Amino acid sequence: MTHPRFEIFLVATPGLEAPLLAEAHEAGFAGATLIPGGVTFQGGWPDVWRANLVLRGATRVLARIGEFRAFHLAQLDKRATKFDWRAVLRPDVPVRVEATSKRSKIYHAGAAAQRVEGALTTAGIPLSPEADLVLKLRIDDNLCTFSVDTSGESLHKRGHKEAVNKAPMRETMAAMFLRQCGFDGTQTVLDPMCGSGTFVIEAAEMAAGLAPGRTRDFAFQRLASYDEAAWTQMKAAVKTRQPAARFYGSDRDAGAIRMSQANAERAGVSAWTEFQTLPISDITPPAGPAGLIIGNPPYGARIGNKKPLFALYGSMGTVLKERFRGWRVAIITSDPGLAKATALPFLPKGPSIAHGGLKVDLYRTDPL
Repeated sequence: MTHPRFEIFLVATPGLEAPLLAEAHEAGFAGATLIPGGVTFQGGWPDVWRANLVLRGATRVLARIGEFRAFHLAQLDKRATKFDWRAVLRPDVPVRVEATSKRSKIYHAGAAAQRVEGALTTAGIPLSPEADLVLKLRIDDNLCTFSVDTSGESLHKRGHKEAVNKAPMRETMAAMFLRQCGFDGTQTVLDPMCGSGTFVIEAAEMAAGLAPGRTRDFAFQRLASYDEAAWTQMKAAVKTRQPAARFYGSDRDAGAIRMSQANAERAGVSAWTEFQTLPISDITPPAGPAGLIIGNPPYGARIGNKKPLFALYGSMGTVLKERFRGWRVAIITSDPGLAKATALPFLPKGPSIAHGGLKVDLYRTDPL
């Protein structure tokens, strides 16, 4: 069975485009290149399925199914009506249209969306404002591009995490931070403020070769190109392995530890993870070689008053320097002052990352 080739766009968390590109190359997506907002490459529908299944850092996968120039609404109407919608969309699956326009003669995005909706209706494709399947129209410099969101729910929703704490780290971000820290699955990882266990579970999944999309559904399963047998075969072909390392989480909140344990169980990684109710002052290195300490400690702007946090960061820095010789440390925070309060020897930081309406930074050390 031959598949048409088109542009596939991997949407990145702003600031994490570079590690996503590295991951796409490592996963064998040939010709992947960096563009503003993410990573792009040419491929077919099986590449779309595989990107959704295996990439840990993409927030969604867009299939750019067609484009043409249009300088007024009548032209958009005519060309959209001629488009072969049935090659992509199904007559039994409703869609909704989202449109944006900039630097173009067609400046009214709402009117543009209505024209496309009319073309879809003519083609026998049902519409619904509540539809899970989204067709995106982007008009930029008079170029109209149609994309289908093939992911559905954001890809940080792996499908096995029910319990989350107050200010959770998204799985997509956690995976890219681990990658930026040089984690390749062979190192021990410890998160001393693990919350709902995101870093620990992502690290264990990466070490075991578990595909992040293995237990969830995707929007592409409701497209005309979907092949159930090929998809089942693709999932079964993912090679898993027994991790050589173990992955540890601790938190002073017993409820957070219960959440982490339940999430690890659902993710199928409980055999390689261990969670303890401990304040940061009581953590000690697990047996074995030095590894990576990574955490997303509270930083005030997220969950309240910042002043008591300086003491927390200071004591964390002291504990890590005294007890974790040879370990590398990484923390994510929005406040350079809090990072400085640890007195840890951080390396120069990279670009800031958008997280929950804030800009956060990854602060990393070489081995202590």
